[in-house]
Amino acid sequence: MEYHLNTPLKKEYIEELNTGDIVYISGTVLTARDEAHARILELKEEGKELPFSLEGAAIYHCGPLMQQTDGKWKVIAAGPTTSDRMSKMTPALLENFNVRVLIGKGGMTNVADSMKEKCVYLAYTGGCAALASESIKNVTNVHWLDLGMPEAVWELEVHEFGPLIVGIDAKGKDFFTSIKEKARSSFLKL
Repeated sequence: MEYHLNTPLKKEYIEELNTGDIVYISGTVLTARDEAHARILELKEEGKELPFSLEGAAIYHCGPLMQQTDGKWKVIAAGPTTSDRMSKMTPALLENFNVRVLIGKGGMTNVADSMKEKCVYLAYTGGCAALASESIKNVTNVHWLDLGMPEAVWELEVHEFGPLIVGIDAKGKDFFTSIKEKARSSFLKL
């Protein structure tokens, strides 16, 4: 099935999704990689407010290349980064914030249980940085530039961002794990 969703995302929206479904997202998407995830969790632990909202949020595992001209940021490239690097921090992120969508490439390890009834993982094909930047209509804000351009949190206004494939659904089904198990089983039969 194909879905067109708008942020902020409600839990009911993601509960309908199944692995293999195609999704397009419009609204605000936040980029976050390793350092941003660590800072988010650190600020939560310290009881400090975040400078952006994660309520119903879509987080894109991306380290974009940006250019600033006349005080405005322009996206040059914004392809997905490998999501598995954020796997260790994802359970704590989802326990503390109502993030509904994680977007990246390559899948995530040992997060399906923590995503149940909370969040989905949407896979974006690697190598599509130019395609991704076409869906980004505006850079509305940037936070934590002290972490460096790729690690900062960028607030992106997107329209029909995708196609994204549901890799882990809110029921705990992990498309990537299923494929690995089938491949391993086929290999062992050789």
